[in-house]
Amino acid sequence: MSITPDYWDVAKQHLRSVDTVIGDLIDRFEEPPLSSKEELFETLIHSIVGQQISAIAADAIWGRMGQLIDLSNPDSFEQVSDQELRDVGLSFRKIEYIRGIILAWPHLSAIDWDNISDDEVRKELISLRGIGPWTTDMILIFNLLRPDILPLGDIGVVRMIERFYADGEPLGQDELLEIGSRWIPYRTVATWYLWRVLDPEPVEY
Repeated sequence: MSITPDYWDVAKQHLRSVDTVIGDLIDRFEEPPLSSKEELFETLIHSIVGQQISAIAADAIWGRMGQLIDLSNPDSFEQVSDQELRDVGLSFRKIEYIRGIILAWPHLSAIDWDNISDDEVRKELISLRGIGPWTTDMILIFNLLRPDILPLGDIGVVRMIERFYADGEPLGQDELLEIGSRWIPYRTVATWYLWRVLDPEPVEY
């Protein structure tokens, strides 16, 4: 069962009032909203699968993994070999990262994620091998539904900002942050609608 953010309607109203570009995207792609299955382990694994490959390739690998194991259950990964995971399309490095998350899961599952700050979430996750800023942002957005995340490590988001606000010209980090500042405190919601331009099918992790 998925849940949607309780701030979503207020956020859309706010964004429409401060940015006509994002307001237009909301009108074009309003439904469905961002949602979370509240499965932190599955979201972590899914985000590792998606690192540095296209969404289409990641979805294909994820689908094959789902036929092999229960993706929401860390114990199910103990029942398959590294070679079996290689055969569905995972690199040895990503398998190593997934095995590390499984080892850390007793600690991770004991954390009260809903009641720690964005920075505390980042600190916990960055300590895991294979988890960088992009993956951490995906967790904050797709699992924890934090309202004000701007994932500038996501090339799709950067390209969409450049497309709509700079006629496709490259922008520096400071320029991207300045454009994104108008969306505070709902940068997650603006990001969601920028993604929808890239892929009309909602992104899921």
